[in-house]
Amino acid sequence: MSGVESHFAGSGPFSRLAYSVVRAIVATVTRLYTRMTIEGRRNIPKTGAFVLAPVHRSYIDTPIACCFTRRRLRYMGKDTLWKKRWSGWTLSALGGFPVSRGTADREALQRCIAVLESGQPLVLFPEGERKSGPIVQPLFDGAVYVALRAGVPIVPVGIGGSERVMPKGTNFVYPRKVNVIIGEPILPEVQTESGRAPRSAIHRASAELHGRLQELFDAAQDKIGQLDPSRRAPDEESDAQAQ
Repeated sequence: MSGVESHFAGSGPFSRLAYSVVRAIVATVTRLYTRMTIEGRRNIPKTGAFVLAPVHRSYIDTPIACCFTRRRLRYMGKDTLWKKRWSGWTLSALGGFPVSRGTADREALQRCIAVLESGQPLVLFPEGERKSGPIVQPLFDGAVYVALRAGVPIVPVGIGGSERVMPKGTNFVYPRKVNVIIGEPILPEVQTESGRAPRSAIHRASAELHGRLQELFDAAQDKIGQLDPSRRAPDEESDAQAQ
């Protein structure tokens, strides 16, 4: 990462204090503004590394994620954000670390694995960029790959309503209700002796993660009355009509 100081550690007392203070402010404002409800918080590991894998419909999904736990979460960010020392330090203090866009994905993956091997939780949106609509899009293998390589669980998260809070194409944040459902961790399979994650294991874990995310997303949307009727099971439609 030429010319970019990563400030990767960001683990000093002041950095940790800064994260705790800013996280508390951001989490409080986010929860109040969106009238957020969170289910399944018990599924967040209290110790050790894990990959937090939410669906991604809005920029607000990042501050929403910090509401789930007081543990310090790590996020990837564009390396250009680290070119100014003050902004680089601030982002690192708040859990961010830089990756180079337009270069090989190997660099980003290695940084993610380093975060997990250091025992820290990592937030990765397995759909990649923000998507729209009620269907969980095909997942990138990155979240599953780094979890398998580091031997840590993946925690799937459905976020219902964030697309209405801050839709694509707007910079305004609307005071809409958000419901979050945190699913049970998905445990990775045992790696081969070489330490490589078998391609078959990645595919199986990705398929399981995709299915779990869709279930959680549907349930989260349904809680706030935003579930597309076409997503309902036949017996659920009958119950809704009866009511």
